[in-house]
Amino acid sequence: MDDNTLLRCEGQMNQQSLPNREFTLNNQVDNYLNRLTTEEKFKLLAGNRKFDTHSIKRLGIKSLKMTDGPFGISRHSSRFHKNTRFPGGICLAASWNRNLARNFGVAVGKEARALGRHAVLSPGLNIGRSPLNGRTFEYFSEDPYLTKEIAIPYIKGMQEENKIAACVKHYAANNQETNRFTISAEIDERTLHEIYLKAFKDVVKEADPWMMMTSYNKINGNYLFSNKKLLKDLVWYKWNFKGFIVSDWNAMKNAIPPVTPEDCIHAGVSLEMPKPYTYHPDRLHLAYNEGMISDDDLNDVLRRLLRVMVLVGLFEKENVPKGKRNTPEHQKLARTMAEEGIVLLKNEKNILPLNIKEIEKITVLGPNRDKKFGKWSYGGSSAVKPPYEITPLNGLKSKCKKSVKFVSDSSNANYVIIFAGLNHDSNKSLISGARNNNDPPVGHDAEGTDRIKLELPDEQVDLINRVAKQNPNIIVVLLNGSPIAMDGWIENVPAVLEAWYPGMEGGNAIADILFGDVCPSGKLPMTFPKQLSDSPAHKSSINWPGKNLETKYEEGIFIGYRHFDKQNIEPLFPFGHGLSYTTFAYNYFSLDKNELSRNETIFISIDVTNTGQHIGAEVIQVYYQDVESSIERPIKELIGFEKVYLFPKETKTCIIPIKTKDLAFYDVITHSWQIEPGIFKMLVGNSSRNILFEKKINITQ
Repeated sequence: MDDNTLLRCEGQMNQQSLPNREFTLNNQVDNYLNRLTTEEKFKLLAGNRKFDTHSIKRLGIKSLKMTDGPFGISRHSSRFHKNTRFPGGICLAASWNRNLARNFGVAVGKEARALGRHAVLSPGLNIGRSPLNGRTFEYFSEDPYLTKEIAIPYIKGMQEENKIAACVKHYAANNQETNRFTISAEIDERTLHEIYLKAFKDVVKEADPWMMMTSYNKINGNYLFSNKKLLKDLVWYKWNFKGFIVSDWNAMKNAIPPVTPEDCIHAGVSLEMPKPYTYHPDRLHLAYNEGMISDDDLNDVLRRLLRVMVLVGLFEKENVPKGKRNTPEHQKLARTMAEEGIVLLKNEKNILPLNIKEIEKITVLGPNRDKKFGKWSYGGSSAVKPPYEITPLNGLKSKCKKSVKFVSDSSNANYVIIFAGLNHDSNKSLISGARNNNDPPVGHDAEGTDRIKLELPDEQVDLINRVAKQNPNIIVVLLNGSPIAMDGWIENVPAVLEAWYPGMEGGNAIADILFGDVCPSGKLPMTFPKQLSDSPAHKSSINWPGKNLETKYEEGIFIGYRHFDKQNIEPLFPFGHGLSYTTFAYNYFSLDKNELSRNETIFISIDVTNTGQHIGAEVIQVYYQDVESSIERPIKELIGFEKVYLFPKETKTCIIPIKTKDLAFYDVITHSWQIEPGIFKMLVGNSSRNILFEKKINITQ
């Protein structure tokens, strides 16, 4: 088959049935693979530039170009272009909106296409074990089910609409930045599979991502990129992953002790990035000549890389999707994501929403009131510099125009709004500017470093309490990417909004929420503890950040709300919590069946009425409890949700499918997922701590 014939076949792939398309795809891949020399195969195993693979001009194999992407297309991996800065991953998850996640995936894919990129290093599926993890803002949740339900539509939107490869990362248990290159997460088998691998498994099976990135850290003493058991045996064969596996940047280079090329190839790693080290041609030659790796071994890993190159259209001259970036549609989407992800945590005496017609003067304070977060490398690899950024102060001034005066004297204002929170830069104070390099870092969210405490910086706490004494009508808006302790100031504040890192349109979105143009509908994807010692990973230093380069996951499966339920600890704000300006009544709850087998799906029906005065959205949450389990299980676990939009007095019936497979636990005896027959409870509410209905079902053999 000549190259012209290949190109014709590639252009026809979308017109074929799935089996025929896969057959054609495999033929194309095998054709290229059979014509590659051993030297060329070695060349393809490692990156050329920081985000690009090598090309093989002799065969017309172009470079696969990648980019970072959790907030949008990063500047440093897009030849320094300015791109749409969307809200952070945790803000998207707080929307509990699958359609929004898909639209986000489509938009990021289009921006990647516009920049000549073929793969986006996103989404991050790591579970929120500790609120101090510096990269919590990039990830979705403490719960594997919510994580995968947001990730699946995101991946499908990116790949199906744009032929852009989504890369799920960081596989796996990358739950801290401290000693991230060498730390070993010591995790028992059940916890590993039920908590830290589960979202990856479900996403692979349900979304077919084309790439997976291994993490820096070890698991139980072994690096993932040389771990055949957890990669080739589990991901390739048991999960039927068809994409290719790439190392995190410089991960294989920084391994201590060093790993060998044969270990990584036998484990299933197709690509070392950003440049050859373990996969250096000299090391590969040595291993090849000594019989440590064979042609079949090389073909196994490269076949997957070539397959993705075909899927993203590297060999096509036509039928490649056209990209767009910095469009009004993308900017509107960024604003909508921020609006739906903002969580109203507290609202005493319904101080919010503000009535612009009744306000004469407001005071706007706080370190984040006019701060721009879209800066070069701000927060790490996810940094996106947008063409513009609406700060909270910009958004408020645009909203209020000449109707409201902005005054500096908080005691003389109708309301005081303080924009507090964290930062992406650990080396600068959030209030006073530059710090001495010898000073310890203040609170922050950033790659490469973890937070040192759960509380806000002292300067911010002092500011809030000082102003609260001058004016009781104080509203605190938090801009941050991870949970914050609030004891010592929240009791003095009637209203608190969690705005996360809300992206380039964040100021407008916050103003819309504050003044009631948009009714808040976000729900927490992570539990907010009252104090750090309440958090399951912080019982001792061997659990966080670890000792002797080992972190003991002694809490097992009981992380997040599972832990707070088991220990009967009252959180500051529970998982799934979020207030609204309107009210909702749950009127009716039924199941389509009360008895079912292990392979069936049940459908839960709930009638919800908007009983208030505002257009609003409610997130119906379904949890389950295994009443008769032979092993210890959580008191409740999330198994379904739906976001419903309602006009005042409107009622809708929501039907939520529950798959019995999601009731399973991981059995360490059979090393497989098991569902025991018996009684289960279906629990329906609007947070993990506000259950409104329950019904029992019986799982039969």
